[in-house]
Amino acid sequence: MLQPVKIAALAAIVFLATAMAARAADVVTANDTALFLAGMLPSANSPLMPLTKDPSWQRHARFFDSAFGQLEQRQLSKIRAWADSNLAAPRPTMFYMFSGPDFLYADAFYPKATTYVLSALEPVGSVPDLMRLPYGGIGFTLYNVERSLASILSFSFFITKDMKTDLSAGQIGGTLPILYVLLARSGKTIRDVSLIALDDRGAAYFANENPGRRATRGVRIVFAGSDHQEKTLYYFSTDLSNSGVRSSGFLKFCGMLAPANSLLKSASYLLHSGNFTTVRDFLLANSATIVQDDSGIPLAYYDPKKWRFFPFGRYAGPIAEFPGRYQPKYAELFRGSQPIDFGIGYRWRSYESNLLLSIQIP
Repeated sequence: MLQPVKIAALAAIVFLATAMAARAADVVTANDTALFLAGMLPSANSPLMPLTKDPSWQRHARFFDSAFGQLEQRQLSKIRAWADSNLAAPRPTMFYMFSGPDFLYADAFYPKATTYVLSALEPVGSVPDLMRLPYGGIGFTLYNVERSLASILSFSFFITKDMKTDLSAGQIGGTLPILYVLLARSGKTIRDVSLIALDDRGAAYFANENPGRRATRGVRIVFAGSDHQEKTLYYFSTDLSNSGVRSSGFLKFCGMLAPANSLLKSASYLLHSGNFTTVRDFLLANSATIVQDDSGIPLAYYDPKKWRFFPFGRYAGPIAEFPGRYQPKYAELFRGSQPIDFGIGYRWRSYESNLLLSIQIP
């Protein structure tokens, strides 16, 4: 017969085990959070599952199903077909400077990459515990996610000044929740998420190891697609101007992953100015291929003895918001261009978009 003390101890063990099991069941994974924010059903045992009965989530899911379905048909499927025909031997790493949280187009152009490095000024932010949102907060949170994605769903880029407002509104902030949505809607499964930072030598460490240290902040997301191959997405919030990159370890970090394939689109023509020569020179020296619209690196900075050019689409010059950026040499190159059936950059309609594939000669 068990003694009372032993019975009490056994009861305590059973209670603790039950509590731990309940706590484990209450854990919301990063992948389930991404699915929920993307308007997709989380796993059946996820604590978020009851929240999908909220009418605001159901409306959100219908909206994203329609918006992403149209984008897939109009843009992404055509870009993947173009990439499959024109980027036969991609490098394992791709650089996407001035990207914001635009994983959609990084994945569409370079689906075979295993490491993606995105960078822009927008902060990483965080994803809050959705189970702790105040009553009625789900609808407002989902609405802010929709607002943050409005321009990339309608055009092909994020509008920086709008993101500064949208990504600081409500309970969700920064680029991380947007990356979650775009990963989920690209059919990816998130396996691990870590906030990281770079020291001045380009070495990465967990951001909480030295929270007061001045460093380049970022996030590392490990994910897999339908083939279950593990891949890594980095996003860094960093100043890409000359003074910004010279005082950070960002380009040193990128240099350890080079040579890479690079993507430049809707880059505000910053690489045309003298204040972004360092990152421009880095991309030219460390890219095996560069896919860009005319807002990327001006044609005059490519050495024609080192690069081969393949123009696609139509060069109609910059939009009115960027006067003085017309390139006569670009126009001449595009007179013999091949057509494309998708839109890209600021001239996002397919019949007026330009795309230049530059391949470095070995």
